[in-house]
Amino acid sequence: MGDTLSRPITDKQSERYENDRFRVGVSGMQGWRRGMEDAHCAVLDLEGAPPGSSFYGVFDGHCGQNIAKYCGDNLCRRVIEDPHFKEEKFVEAMIGGFLGTDEDILNDPQLRHDGSGCTAVTALITATHIYCGNAGDSRCVLSRDGKAIPLSTDHKPTNETELKRIQKAGSFVSSGRVNGNLALSRAIGDFEFKQNKNLPPAEQAISAKPDVVVHQITPQDEFVVLACDGVWDVMSNEDVVTFVKRRLQKTNDLASICENIFDECLAPSAPGLGCDNMTMIIVQFKNPEKKA
Repeated sequence: MGDTLSRPITDKQSERYENDRFRVGVSGMQGWRRGMEDAHCAVLDLEGAPPGSSFYGVFDGHCGQNIAKYCGDNLCRRVIEDPHFKEEKFVEAMIGGFLGTDEDILNDPQLRHDGSGCTAVTALITATHIYCGNAGDSRCVLSRDGKAIPLSTDHKPTNETELKRIQKAGSFVSSGRVNGNLALSRAIGDFEFKQNKNLPPAEQAISAKPDVVVHQITPQDEFVVLACDGVWDVMSNEDVVTFVKRRLQKTNDLASICENIFDECLAPSAPGLGCDNMTMIIVQFKNPEKKA
């Protein structure tokens, strides 16, 4: 979405984190877009959570950056503050955190009329499980012994279950877009698509309710990749996992591997695939033989 520049901005904003359990690399690149609308969060030592827990999220904004930035700053906190979290009902807490964030934005007098929205893909990693929450078409993929295991499913308006919800809410899909406009079917924000007063928030044409995939961690699990569709539109799950695994033979600098992937995906000219903003998080498990 949005116009492209005459030349891409290839400067990368990268971060590196590490503790006893994880090594993490994060990077973002504006690319050909006129603005950077992505945001992210990475919290290695999660306060108020079981020991060894961490939280990661990628938020791909559209029609502006404000909702994505708000999610990057607040969604993790909202998940932790959900009443289900203390009971270690993490699936329910993830759903409550997404819907609660959406509600908070709607109740914010400055943001409710912002007009932008964002995808959200998140990973809560506990001592034993990965809880991946997803709304939209950003994606989370696990590498297990070099094999790509998807932990999320893209929410597209043409998916049968998504289309039924969209039509029930009084909207339509044209050219793969909700009301001929939005090319995804779940997002935080985008309140112009959430106007049916007879339906709860989760059942609106554009829903902020995430699907949550639960994965039990095994000693064969190597790393998790979260990224926006600026990456996935160019490289498949298998392409990314293979790329990361090969680079790990030469370096443990995960942020630089993210940067390498952006360079690989960047289009030589605009428009077309490889022209979107790109954001990626790689979370590598350390000492896999010690994992629960």
